[in-house]
Amino acid sequence: MTLVLKGVSKTVGGVTHIHPTDLELSKGTMNVLLGPTLSGKTSLMRLMAGLDVPQTGRIIWNGDDVTGQRVQDRKVAMVYQQFINYPSMTVYENIASPMKLVGKSRAEIDKAVRETAELMKLTPMLDRKPLELSGGQQQRCALARALVKNAGLVLLDEPLANLDYKLREELRVEIPRIFEESGAIFVYATTEPEEALLLGGNTAALWEGRVTQFGPTPSVYRQPVDATTARVFSDPPMNFMQVRKAGGRLIFDGDHAVPTPASMQSLADGGYTAGFRPNHLELHPMAEGAIAFETRLSVTEITGSETFVHLDYHGLRWVGLVHGVQSLTSGQPLTVYLNPAHVYVFAPDGALVSVAPYAEAA
Repeated sequence: MTLVLKGVSKTVGGVTHIHPTDLELSKGTMNVLLGPTLSGKTSLMRLMAGLDVPQTGRIIWNGDDVTGQRVQDRKVAMVYQQFINYPSMTVYENIASPMKLVGKSRAEIDKAVRETAELMKLTPMLDRKPLELSGGQQQRCALARALVKNAGLVLLDEPLANLDYKLREELRVEIPRIFEESGAIFVYATTEPEEALLLGGNTAALWEGRVTQFGPTPSVYRQPVDATTARVFSDPPMNFMQVRKAGGRLIFDGDHAVPTPASMQSLADGGYTAGFRPNHLELHPMAEGAIAFETRLSVTEITGSETFVHLDYHGLRWVGLVHGVQSLTSGQPLTVYLNPAHVYVFAPDGALVSVAPYAEAA
């Protein structure tokens, strides 16, 4: 079971929503579409489902060209951010509704509903109406209705975005288990890098209608092919600054020189862009050779046991994520430290030319 997109694109009113895209998704895989709002995640899902027809390219399902096939004729299920249940029906009837539409027998329906309800931990709620359920239970009901169709392709468009933190964490753990047991191809859209990492599987990073990289989620995170992918797969986004290689030295911002790490020795001398994640900025030097940067604090955000510090460095806006609740004053000068071993280096065209030596631990 495979879903293959070959040169698929989508234009609406002269505006390109999806640039020509190639993707191949395999049976029993979790595939995350990661990108900011309007990056093309929903547009790509609609093409996969058959809700929209591509301007160019072909969509191949199990070796058959289904590019022009109606969504009703495909084994596809979709769950949206705004979960939809029939309020006048019980949970049992909601889950059963797709099977009734295709004329399954009462025995087949009952067996499938009860098995799916058990999988989704909904068995005690089968006689309730959706409005009698919590938000998480209502979303489970919508997921169960999608799964009971025995669809080969399940599309989840930011399905947890409207749930509270506890419910999101609960379902993030359950969804990988559910997809493993179903054997379907799952495609899950999200704006949150952390969610992609928790779900695992494969990730396609999207930016302005382009898939910038697709592969195993840890690899895309640790070895982004370019600065755009690195920006997408970091929350807050990766910080950047200019760096120049001159012989055996790396010179950051024309001022801070350090010995060139072994991983960068082969780079040609010249100008590059250095990228580093917010969690690698420190308020105290934790490693020998850490570089000190004199910044000005714009604002702080305390998130329980951690603090986001928004910084101005010579007009560049950086964000640091530091441990603990920090008592800092907006507008104050603030020295921050960066270990060069955590730096990614990108060429002028944005392509990655050197992976941070500590990327495996990033």
